[in-house]
Amino acid sequence: MIKAAVCHEFSQPLQIEDVNLRAPEMGEVEVRLDAVAICHSDISFWQGGFGGALPAVYGHEAAGRVTAVGPGVKDIRAGDSVAVTLIRACGACNSCGAGKPTICETPYDGTKGPLTTADGGQVLQGLACGAFAEAVVVDQSQVVTIPEDMAKDVASLMSCGVITGVGAAVNAAGVRAGQDVVVIGAGGVGLNAIQGARIAGARRVVAVDMLESKLDVAREFGATDAILAEGKPWAEVKKLLGRGADAVLVTVGAAAVYDKAPRYLANGGKVVMIGMPHLDQTASYSPIIMADAGQSIVGSKMGDVVIRRDIPWMVDLYQQGRLKLDELISGRWRLDQINDAIADTMTGAARRNVIVFD
Repeated sequence: MIKAAVCHEFSQPLQIEDVNLRAPEMGEVEVRLDAVAICHSDISFWQGGFGGALPAVYGHEAAGRVTAVGPGVKDIRAGDSVAVTLIRACGACNSCGAGKPTICETPYDGTKGPLTTADGGQVLQGLACGAFAEAVVVDQSQVVTIPEDMAKDVASLMSCGVITGVGAAVNAAGVRAGQDVVVIGAGGVGLNAIQGARIAGARRVVAVDMLESKLDVAREFGATDAILAEGKPWAEVKKLLGRGADAVLVTVGAAAVYDKAPRYLANGGKVVMIGMPHLDQTASYSPIIMADAGQSIVGSKMGDVVIRRDIPWMVDLYQQGRLKLDELISGRWRLDQINDAIADTMTGAARRNVIVFD
């Protein structure tokens, strides 16, 4: 038995309950969690914006220590410190074979995962992880070892927010030295997209947000310029840069923002879709204008990362002081405070709230 925050009804407070977590089976590992961060994707699932079965345990941005391994597990041992991600990859489908494990084509049914209610009933393992809990059992493809001396609350951020933002700039956008980048949204993922663009060598990194306070923070994380999202901010960007941007990274889950994103682009530029609006939201754009200007729109799930390749170099940058992580944490909470932590996250002011386990 473990304690978990269980969702029984969309948009209603999570309930802290005892649930069963079975032992790891073939290719699986059990991780006792030290920390799990709250991501806006978790909130969208909790709101019912992405659908899914109930009851459910969400949470996917975690770190802890391996307590057991199942048969067939390679290079991971009990006692290892690890980051736990939602990236469950079969390693055999076309996407995995092409080096794109974040879009693995092998389906996973979380209702048949390792979680059940205290009396044996079905519980959805949300996002193939279910990390709003004291422990998880996940596929070995979802974890990567981290340094023993790395604080777990900081390490948990590597599992989603950091790799999603940094990876979007480096992998999906392919930002090169001297290019200009616009990042729309200066929340947790946006700040990491800013860092990724800076690390990649962008000439200008322009943050766009609705709150002045968040723009101030964006400058601390490497934005060279900051523009308030009112009126026609794309016009201000083009005036500032002398042309449009080579890449526009949209980190907010609002379809209306996607409507406007192409307006920031230079000829040949690309919009990178990172933030995920609810399923009932749509966006529109002018195909002829984008085609004529050689522009493109690309999706980026989890920064297009390969976790055992990309997390270690990001950790190294953190240890060198070139990637800010500690500064991303805006609050630390207990599991029984998770509803308050979610409410705080929904205000838009938080960078990342982290649930810390004793």
